[in-house]
Amino acid sequence: MFDALANSLETTLKNLKGQGRLTEENIATSLREVRRAFLAADVNFNVTRDFVQAVKEKALGQNVLTAVSPGQMIVKIIHDELVDVMGGTTKEVSLDGKPPIGIMMAGLQGSGKTTFAGKLALYFRSKKKRKPLLVAADVYRPAAIKQLQVLGKSISVPVYEEGQGNPVDIIRNGHKFAIDNGYDLVIYDTAGRLQIDEQLMQELEKAKEAVRPEEVFFVADAMIGQEAVNVAEEFFRRLQFTGVCLSKMDGDTRGGAALSIRKITGVPVRFIGLGEHISDIDVFYPDRMAGRILGMGDVVSLVEKAQEAINEKDARDFRKKILNNSFDLNDFLTQLRTIKKIGKFKDIIGLIPGLNKLPLDQINEKELVYVEAVLSSMTAKERRVPAIINGSRRIRIANGSGTTVQKVNQVLKHYDDMKGMFKNIGAMSKKLGGNPNTGSNYTPPKKKKK
Repeated sequence: MFDALANSLETTLKNLKGQGRLTEENIATSLREVRRAFLAADVNFNVTRDFVQAVKEKALGQNVLTAVSPGQMIVKIIHDELVDVMGGTTKEVSLDGKPPIGIMMAGLQGSGKTTFAGKLALYFRSKKKRKPLLVAADVYRPAAIKQLQVLGKSISVPVYEEGQGNPVDIIRNGHKFAIDNGYDLVIYDTAGRLQIDEQLMQELEKAKEAVRPEEVFFVADAMIGQEAVNVAEEFFRRLQFTGVCLSKMDGDTRGGAALSIRKITGVPVRFIGLGEHISDIDVFYPDRMAGRILGMGDVVSLVEKAQEAINEKDARDFRKKILNNSFDLNDFLTQLRTIKKIGKFKDIIGLIPGLNKLPLDQINEKELVYVEAVLSSMTAKERRVPAIINGSRRIRIANGSGTTVQKVNQVLKHYDDMKGMFKNIGAMSKKLGGNPNTGSNYTPPKKKKK
């Protein structure tokens, strides 16, 4: 989402490389480009002005250390200021109050409230071990209730609904239903409008007063840029919402809303939607996002995603296979499916410092689908002993996977290359004292005979 801003900032900061020190002149030149990059990214004008002024004040008079270039110094200053603009520290949802904890969703129609309600329900159930209830209080939009029911069924979360009733009464009754049935978290999906109107705001105010939710989340479509900020201001004036959820952050958006809403309203972004799948949601970390914008990657997020997808025992077993040079096509298929669990391949690459400069748009995710299809069309014995895959077997595998013999040959070539690389790693590890039976780099000394 921040690709355009990141590219502009990278070009701008390159101009400072090779400079001996930070001067008022080279700072002014660089910040002029930073201002243009922010405005091009649809960041609010006032936010951009304050940001540039803050960076300028911090940069002027800085003593550049001999080991740090002016470019690195200004990157550090911009990074810290970006973190501050986006909220500083991450604020987690407090779940310590008297159950049921209430979260009310608010926003314009089409912003993604209903989908985000389902994503939050799955997030709190799977990662926070809560027992959530969804309440369908959007009685105006056609099929809104049905959409929430479908989402709830897909993640095994119940939905309380009364059809086309009074939204405030539905929310109040949903809250009582949660208390009576032992649900410790209630997420209220409220109605939106195509534009702000007085009836909508009064209805939301009454709903908030009826159940007094611990959190009110304003859902903003990241695609609409500056308009999202204007809408957020009005919603905050009437509802005093406690957090912002940015939807459609995976789209072709310039990211200005993420940098503007918090600064304008003072309310932090709490969650971001990263895709269409109901599990595509993440807590918003200002420091990590600042790192991504400045091309520093986000190793912490990558490690967290890997920990969720990879079983520790499986990782140890895989390491032993590498050291023993027993990596086969079954392992190849397992690793491919593990990568899919972590996320889209180009998203994973983008989190690794340095690799985010690669032409990620040229990565074809469908290629991984073809590879999995080819591997799945093989017999268990063929995956275990790839050497038996002759010409006739390759034709059968190609027909079974809906691909071509050429594609089968490519998959086998990739496997051979990977196995060769792992063989070298295993040999190197053994030279350094690795133990292939334990997967450890420590080999206990042999006992001396008495």
